[in-house]
Amino acid sequence: MHRSIRGSVVLVGACMLAVTCAWAQQQPSAQKQSAASADFALTYTTERGQLTSPNGGSFWIQGGGADAAVTLWKGLGIAGSVVGGHASNIAPGVDLNKIEFTAGPRYTYTLRTGHPGAADQRRLQLFGQGLIGGVRAFDGVFPAGSAASTSAASYAVDAGGGLNLFFSNRLGVRLVEADYVRTALPNNGSNVQNDLRLSAGIVYHFGKR
Repeated sequence: MHRSIRGSVVLVGACMLAVTCAWAQQQPSAQKQSAASADFALTYTTERGQLTSPNGGSFWIQGGGADAAVTLWKGLGIAGSVVGGHASNIAPGVDLNKIEFTAGPRYTYTLRTGHPGAADQRRLQLFGQGLIGGVRAFDGVFPAGSAASTSAASYAVDAGGGLNLFFSNRLGVRLVEADYVRTALPNNGSNVQNDLRLSAGIVYHFGKR
């Protein structure tokens, strides 16, 4: 793995560990301590990219992702995400594959519908997040000085949010997630990508409702 990605992953992991340890060391206050809960999602993703050719042009990267989030206190928590995707023939004879690892803070707001305590009570989760990490692209063509390389790596920044609908205490669907994705892979232009990624899938909830 590229050195910059290793550094980003190590930094993100250290931050997540520090936050978790700090939370665990807090003294519980009587009847006011919020129990931690977690959500795990598997999603289908599609991401809109832009070509740097004279005509501009765009393409869509199709793939999938997995993310996990731990809510620690009053909707505040941390999340981590892994997303991979593939696009064929974005230029004559040129494909693109990439995988991205990010983590950071997430805020989740839960809205319940129906009567409290009802067996069929549904829950809506609205969340927003800001994640940072790294991306690795491979089996493509990336400028490298006077030559070209089949792989490249850079930082990755994601900012966005989504909506989960739970039909039971544990199982639900991610109706939609929309994220702004910024990377800095070499492209014979600005060497910056500003993409839109859309996701949908299934969600599983652990811990207190």
